[in-house]
Amino acid sequence: MRCLLHHPLQPQSRLIRLQLAEKRLDADLVVERPWDRRDELLMVNPAGEVPVLIEENGPTLCGFYPALEYLEEAYPDTAGAGAPLLGRSLQDRAEVRRLIGWFDGKFEREVTRNLLHEKIFKRFMPNAGGGPDSSAIRAGKANIATHLQYIAWLTERRAWLAGSALSLADLMAAAQLSAIDYLGDVPWDEHEGAKDWYARLKSRPSFRALLADNLPGAPPPPHYADLDF
Repeated sequence: MRCLLHHPLQPQSRLIRLQLAEKRLDADLVVERPWDRRDELLMVNPAGEVPVLIEENGPTLCGFYPALEYLEEAYPDTAGAGAPLLGRSLQDRAEVRRLIGWFDGKFEREVTRNLLHEKIFKRFMPNAGGGPDSSAIRAGKANIATHLQYIAWLTERRAWLAGSALSLADLMAAAQLSAIDYLGDVPWDEHEGAKDWYARLKSRPSFRALLADNLPGAPPPPHYADLDF
């Protein structure tokens, strides 16, 4: 069986988990703490990073982007999505990739690194530079509003973020927001448009495994797994 080396709260790992689930592809999930630099991880990815997707009798894909592109080409069918997750037309695929870049880049820099890194990852990482940086946390909480407003703006004009069908853009955005929601730091009640979009994602069968995540010593807030918030 294929294997996914991942960290449960890393958004890029979450994206591949969602993509696999949308395609109904099974995988053994092996939790990695990349900062531990395990020999087993370094043997398959010398960069020491996750996610790493290992196909049985097939390739090893290091990094989320090679993995997601491989999965789209190798397994184009997606149950219940209504269209390929990367989009049908050249224009559709360009827009999906643009939004993946937005949430993996801009959102990651402005929100995830300021909240998830400071609140969760720093406590486990050696030489992380002390405790949480309160100024970074304030910045992350302030920056998230722009992204929630953008999601609402997009979904006022489209059925999903990139167009008329669910795509990897939605899964990337949801992977990022679900990790921040695990911390209880998404002000959903102030952003109804984004909340309605996320509720649709949260209710999909592919989300069930993510909503069951529970890190020892850092449980999620009660609403995290509640489909009605």
